[in-house]
Amino acid sequence: MPPDRIAACADLLAEIRLGDRQLPALPDALRPRDEPEAYAVQFALHDRLRQAGLGRRAGWKIGCTTEVMQQFLGIGSPCAGGMFETGIRSGPAAFPHAGLRKPGVECEIAVRLAMDVPTAGAPYHKDGIARYVGAVMAAMEVVEERFIDFRDRAVDAPSLIAEDFFHVAAVLAPERPEWQTLDLAALTGQTWIAGEERGSGAGADVMGHPFAALAWLANHLAEFGLALAAGDVVLTGSVVASQYPEGPAEAVTEIARLGRVTTRFT
Repeated sequence: MPPDRIAACADLLAEIRLGDRQLPALPDALRPRDEPEAYAVQFALHDRLRQAGLGRRAGWKIGCTTEVMQQFLGIGSPCAGGMFETGIRSGPAAFPHAGLRKPGVECEIAVRLAMDVPTAGAPYHKDGIARYVGAVMAAMEVVEERFIDFRDRAVDAPSLIAEDFFHVAAVLAPERPEWQTLDLAALTGQTWIAGEERGSGAGADVMGHPFAALAWLANHLAEFGLALAAGDVVLTGSVVASQYPEGPAEAVTEIARLGRVTTRFT
């Protein structure tokens, strides 16, 4: 993908991300054709978002790590997106419902890294990546649909990767540094909207174990010469399909034995 097309696509996505309108789809002339092109655009977008005041890239989200989310999005493999300082918050949190484009929430197990994960160590595996984890916590990802209809065939996986897969913010429960005592794969998660349970899942739904997703991310970034860094927060993937408050409401996600996160859409 020529540098001028990468720049033009990143400029458009930054404009959409920082504004309030939706796109039907990326223009054909700018649409990335495959995942490598999509990540080239995404990394250029991250530069623009940092320059626009979102702060440094302070972590990553992993999408499509569970069958329920792969079916929901129609994408059969994991995908990554960036997260920024200003969007990583301690719960409880609040967002104006009308200030987001069809806001939704996802129920996740998150990790904070204690050490840099060197690219030279790739490929990583579930057990080997564990030594780099400093804390584990329950989390809620707040998302919005910046495309009018992501199920439109014109809005394909490369388009979603390029724009960071709906990400708005990560709302975190208190950290559990003693995660070694927990069987993360066995932990169950639930989502409630306005007091109504909307779905449940388990840590094992995330590629068999949340750390398998973390290893995938480390290996994926290494392909681009990037590394997970000490202090980074990683969302490992939603165990419940994205749920959308229809209007102002309280959303709650909980990972048993890890914690509960509350966000008010005002």
